[in-house]
Amino acid sequence: MFAPTLKIRLLGTALVAAALAGCATMTVRSYSEKGATFPHYETYMWGPADELTTGDPRLDNNPFFHERVRADVEKTLAAKGFKKVMAAPADLIVHYHASFRDRIDVNGVDREYGYCEDVDSCRPYVSEAGTLTIDLVDAKAKRLAWRGWAEGTVNGVIENQEYMEKKIDDAVTKIGENIPRR
Repeated sequence: MFAPTLKIRLLGTALVAAALAGCATMTVRSYSEKGATFPHYETYMWGPADELTTGDPRLDNNPFFHERVRADVEKTLAAKGFKKVMAAPADLIVHYHASFRDRIDVNGVDREYGYCEDVDSCRPYVSEAGTLTIDLVDAKAKRLAWRGWAEGTVNGVIENQEYMEKKIDDAVTKIGENIPRR
């Protein structure tokens, strides 16, 4: 007697979950260099600070952005068993890169939700997209050992420090899940 109601609820829950998953705006990927031996890496240090520019003055002039990224990366690496050193020699050199850009969807969103009936009635949808990349470079070989990156929509991040910190935390956490353990 309750089976049809339960099935409807389960179907409704599955549809809501699918819709929310479709709203997830962050894609995370990683790459390990062939032959990189992570059990042999023990220590890391940061690469030169002058290499940590984003090319976007709104981020480059925001010390809180850089501090948050560095703190999150350090926390993640410590959880993976790596030790930070302040000077060479270190096994790994850590770099990160960040970029923001406009992403234009000329009509995909409008058509998906039925907002336009024909091509002429569709308006472009502009959003801000961001990418955060973390590199672990083998200090001796001077070659990339591992790279992880997160890409997604970052609308409103520049204007809202609290939201920026949450997005950084989420991105670094998700990227960090792919860092091999020592």
